[in-house]
Amino acid sequence: MTATAPPALIAIGETMILVTPADATPLSDAEDVRLSIGGAESNVAAHVATLGQSTAWVSRLGDEVLGHRVHRAVAAHGVDTRWVGFDPDAPTGVYFKDPGNGVRYYRAGSAASRMAPETLADVPLEDARIVHISGITPALSASCAAMIDTVIDRVAASPALLSFDVNHRAALWPASEAAPVLLALANRADIVFVGIDEAETLWGCRTAADVRALVTAPSHLVVKDGAVGATEFSARGVVFAPAIPTDVVEAVGAGDAFAAGYLSGVLDGRSPQESLQIGHQRAHLVLQSTHDVVGAGGTDAVS
Repeated sequence: MTATAPPALIAIGETMILVTPADATPLSDAEDVRLSIGGAESNVAAHVATLGQSTAWVSRLGDEVLGHRVHRAVAAHGVDTRWVGFDPDAPTGVYFKDPGNGVRYYRAGSAASRMAPETLADVPLEDARIVHISGITPALSASCAAMIDTVIDRVAASPALLSFDVNHRAALWPASEAAPVLLALANRADIVFVGIDEAETLWGCRTAADVRALVTAPSHLVVKDGAVGATEFSARGVVFAPAIPTDVVEAVGAGDAFAAGYLSGVLDGRSPQESLQIGHQRAHLVLQSTHDVVGAGGTDAVS
């Protein structure tokens, strides 16, 4: 990709420093930890880049050692980071994995939470083939929610496709507040990813067909059902692809890997069945690793 070429996929969202115990010890007792990074949208960009398509990630980071560490790690996956800004007055978000007890976020007031419509002023969304966002970003701040509205409006007026991963984070907003917002956003997108578990929590859906009855507008709706498989609804009909049996090391990041695999299939002109299978292949690799992004051959990539 040249310095001026528009990327095939542009992903927008926060990436944080992730602090996790070196083993499965809870934070209350852990003595040794490791630093990595975590961000749904940058994970997607990194996976799609690994699969051979040009990608870019748009975000804001603190202008400090942690922010520059995140920036370096994402760029190392071949992701274009020219539209990532550094804020001297706000920190990079941090979160901790607490084995057996979920995660703990320290992201309030982060540089990324200060993103706003003007963040996108120089970003050529209209020239991308796919623009990818998630339901995490509008929960970060009112200005981030306004930015997501701007993304949707700009992409809708262009040839680009809008990809939206529902990605409900209960630690950011309760289901009662998130449900109507995420449903409305999903129905403004072209491609939507949602897990059947979160669809049940948010909207009371028990089957993939229940989800489609609510999320009717997208031309491609992908409903994931964990180790069972994934179902795509589109104008070409309903397609199901079973998941790949996997001995799971860690589940974090598998949903992003699946979305990226599917989107790379779309970019490559693959059939729905093939795109779903590529998604499962990427998720299968990540499920066997402690990293959110793995190399093209299945080896752990540095993050």
